[in-house]
Amino acid sequence: MILSNITAPLLGLVDTAVIGHLSHAYYLGATAVGAMMITAITWLCGFLRMSTTGLTAQAFGRKNSQQNLLILLRGLLVAIALGFVFIVFKDGYINISLKLSGGSEQVQFYARQYSEIRLWGLPAALANLVILGWLLGNHQAKTVMWLLIATNLINLGLDLLFVLELNWQVSGVAYASLTAEYSAFFAGLFVVITKHKSSTSKLFNNAKHLFKDVFNRDELGHYFALNRDILIRTICLEICFIFITFQGARLGDNIVAANAILLNFLLLISFSLDGIANAVEALVGKAIGQNNSAALHQNVMLALFWTGVFALLYSVVFWLFGEQLILLMTSIKIVVIYAQQYILWIVFLPIIACWCYLFDGVYIGLMQAKIMRNSMLISTFLVFFPTWFVLQSLGNHALWAAFSLFMLSRGITLGWHYFKYVAKN
Repeated sequence: MILSNITAPLLGLVDTAVIGHLSHAYYLGATAVGAMMITAITWLCGFLRMSTTGLTAQAFGRKNSQQNLLILLRGLLVAIALGFVFIVFKDGYINISLKLSGGSEQVQFYARQYSEIRLWGLPAALANLVILGWLLGNHQAKTVMWLLIATNLINLGLDLLFVLELNWQVSGVAYASLTAEYSAFFAGLFVVITKHKSSTSKLFNNAKHLFKDVFNRDELGHYFALNRDILIRTICLEICFIFITFQGARLGDNIVAANAILLNFLLLISFSLDGIANAVEALVGKAIGQNNSAALHQNVMLALFWTGVFALLYSVVFWLFGEQLILLMTSIKIVVIYAQQYILWIVFLPIIACWCYLFDGVYIGLMQAKIMRNSMLISTFLVFFPTWFVLQSLGNHALWAAFSLFMLSRGITLGWHYFKYVAKN
């Protein structure tokens, strides 16, 4: 799962590096703002992946293959429908997002260009969340890894072709991502059908009962109630990331470009640490399905140890090579200077944030979304924004200080609840 997860931020780093070596900082700033507009939607709909993983893992633990496939179908229908809703209202969404983001005229122009292309990929992108979550819940992490690697290699190849060879600049990166998203969708469907041919054939043999089962009122009610709490949790996280990007844009093109590089480093760290958390989702969900509390706690404690080890490793890497990594991302001197001023935040964030990633995975496996929701509400509105408000005179440092305390608060609140209420049972 670690290998699977790091392919996504690594690809983001490649996107940033390709754009970062063009002639102007506003290309990089525009890509950061445009990508955040799309990422805001996919992260907002992250409940599709999370709930699918947790529900599937528990069905896998109970060895209920029919329920397992129904979870996949239900998730795919919701994901594709949501994708088309965003396409229908894309103009309004883009206009509002750009108005909130600020930035120079050039950043606004190219951010619009990027997001208008990427929005057409949302039905596939959201469906991919469901497919990957379902495969993970079924303990098929290696399949997930190869799917993501293959898809991201397509994206990488098209990045280099469209931007460096055809000189499509920002639109080239957008078209590469769009193509990769649909490639991933069709590849994922092919894998699911091929690996589960007998089960899917049996399920589709009776179309009348299939429709009734997929749209079962009680199952749908449980599904949407679960996703509601995960959605609230994700909205809070989105608010913080969007605030960092948009407030950075208001501080100037060079600041938003520097933050784009640092946020890509952060995503690399978070996706890597999420690899352990994703594995815990499947293991905890399976333990719940088997009603095995001893295995549940054993998996959590083992994951806590390895999360700490990997977090320390990432901190050391960025301490030793942070400035060199920035130079790999961009050759624009002023952006390099700004990024170097804030790299220390990335050095310490792995150790500060690793615990919240891990416990998110635990509570997804437990399917206790309300606890995740409450932790995020506390961390967002009682920690992140008050911290930024008090420290805002420090400029960009205030944003990173607020974010660091926000991540620490999430880990503390979730960890406190686990050891007080879950571990004792």
